Amino acid sequence: MTARPELRTEVRDHVLEVVLDRPEKRNAFTVAMYEGLVQAFESASANDDVRVLLLRGEGEHFAAGNDLGDFLARPPTGTDAPVFRFLQALASFDKPLVVAVDGAAIGLGTTLLLHADWVVATPRARLQLPFVDLGLVPEAGATLLLPLTVGRLRAQRWLLSGEAIPSAEALASGLVTELVAPETLLDHTRAVCTKLAQKPAEALRHTKALSRAPWREALERALREEADVFLARLSAPDTKARFAAFLSKKG
Repeated sequence: MTARPELRTEVRDHVLEVVLDRPEKRNAFTVAMYEGLVQAFESASANDDVRVLLLRGEGEHFAAGNDLGDFLARPPTGTDAPVFRFLQALASFDKPLVVAVDGAAIGLGTTLLLHADWVVATPRARLQLPFVDLGLVPEAGATLLLPLTVGRLRAQRWLLSGEAIPSAEALASGLVTELVAPETLLDHTRAVCTKLAQKPAEALRHTKALSRAPWREALERALREEADVFLARLSAPDTKARFAAFLSKKG
C-alpha cells in the first residue's frame, strides 16, 4: 500500500496551491515535508506561470509545529538541514505568499506567517510560540520580524510565555490580515489569490522586494543567529529533558 503524500501541490489560474496533508497529525512538519516545501517554493519562484503561492493545511488545522518524533529521529545537525533550507526559501520567496489558517498554528506554523503577504484565518485559529517551554529559541527570523509586526512588548509576551494567541488578538496586532468563517476559508483565500494573480506580475514582485529591502540584511543575520543558537540548544540537557517529558505526556 502506497503511503499518502504529506504534501500536495497543484497549479490553477497562476496560483500554486501547496497543501500540508497530515490531518491525522494536525499537519505537523516532518523532514520530508520540509524537503518538499523547499522544492515547491523554489520551483514557484522560477516558474513564470506561477504568480502567487497559497499555503494551507488539510482538515481542521494549519500546522502543529514540528512532529517531535520525526524531529528527534532526524534532528538538524547543521544550517544545511531541510528545516533551515526551507526557512531560507521562505524568507527569500519573491512572489506573493498567501496563507490560510484554521485550528492549530504552532511554532513554525505561526512564525512562517511573518513572511506571508496575506494571512486569512478563522476565529478558531490558535496560534502559539512554545519555543522557550521546549528549551529552544524561535526561528524563521521571528526575533526580528515579530516585534516589527506586532510591537516589542506584545512580541516578548508571546515569545517568553508561550501562551496561546487568540485569533482576534492576532488580527488586531497585524499578524493576521482578516478573519473569515471556517466554512468560507478556502473559497475566500482562493479568491484573494486569484485577484492577486490577475495583477501585473513584475509589479507585484518589485513591490514585495522594495517593502522588504529596509530589513533584508537584518533578517539574513537573524536567520543565521537563530539557527546557530537553535542547534546549540538541541543538545542541551534541559532541552532533551523537556522533549522527553513532552513526548511521554503525549504518549
